[in-house]
Amino acid sequence: MAGRDEYYNRAKQEGYRARSAYKLQQIDAAEDVLSHGDTVVDLGAAPGGWLQVAAEAVGESGLVVGVDRQRIDPLESDVIETVRGDMTEERTRERLRAALGVASAQPNDSRERSQLGSASQLAASSELSTETDEDGEVEGDSDDGVEGDSDGEVEGDSDDGVAERRTGEHDRGGDEHDTATVSTPERHERPADVVVSDMAPNVTGEYQLDHARSIHLARQAFETALTVLRPGGDFVVKVFDGRELSSFRSEVEDAFEYVRSLDPDASREESSERYLIGKHHVDAPVAAGERREVEIVDVGDDGDGVASVDGYTLFVPGTEPGETVSVRITDVKARFGFAQRID
Repeated sequence: MAGRDEYYNRAKQEGYRARSAYKLQQIDAAEDVLSHGDTVVDLGAAPGGWLQVAAEAVGESGLVVGVDRQRIDPLESDVIETVRGDMTEERTRERLRAALGVASAQPNDSRERSQLGSASQLAASSELSTETDEDGEVEGDSDDGVEGDSDGEVEGDSDDGVAERRTGEHDRGGDEHDTATVSTPERHERPADVVVSDMAPNVTGEYQLDHARSIHLARQAFETALTVLRPGGDFVVKVFDGRELSSFRSEVEDAFEYVRSLDPDASREESSERYLIGKHHVDAPVAAGERREVEIVDVGDDGDGVASVDGYTLFVPGTEPGETVSVRITDVKARFGFAQRID
């Protein structure tokens, strides 16, 4: 089999299901996307290499939900949940939300409710299929213990898409990341700290077509991330380089404090793949330059007045609790922003 390189051999020796596991390790080392206790969603997770890396990083107090159209064989981890499904279908999105513990998520019929159980014990399923590696190789299942890349599609027998609980009940601990004075109500509806996607299309050899299909998959992952990612969360997605990458990157930049591009050493030399890493998801109800009238409700640690706009924290220097003032928004961060008094 072609492509049995250093990382393939290391994966075999170290028990990872795919050589692509080292890509996520290298991305995490460079950009610090995975932390102890995180809730992680892995889109296109088969055969499970990225699930293994994420589970190691989040530890016993974390949760990793892998979603894919193909079956993911059970992994020896108490924090990993997996399902099959199509994320273009609402019922799969509901299962994903249920796997993340979103109380509003409901199975679609009595049979599903019976099989899935309570929301806190569910696993998710996904629309986003994983497909063959860019160079056309599918490493597949093998008797030497190393399976295909997480971007390799295997059209196995399909079940009915019902989420599969692979582990014991998960208890998500406190949120180490929320630092804003006023919490965001939507936090419980979007509990993921990190969303990752290593999907790639089956390559045709026609570069522009393969690139366009790669951007399409990346955009699907991005749109999914926006529905589950908490303010301040991170996003990792694989893309093929090409003319549409710049416009897609601009879309991602609009939703994060900043975006970086990375080519992990574990990527094959001939590959045109790269990874975009969006840091600190911004979902603020205000924008820089906007003018607002706000009520100061508290004082921050540095003595600035604190206002709340739809649950989003604004720090306003030179104000006191009880005042209602006109402000201009000067800076917008993931979980809080700054404003200047103008009245």
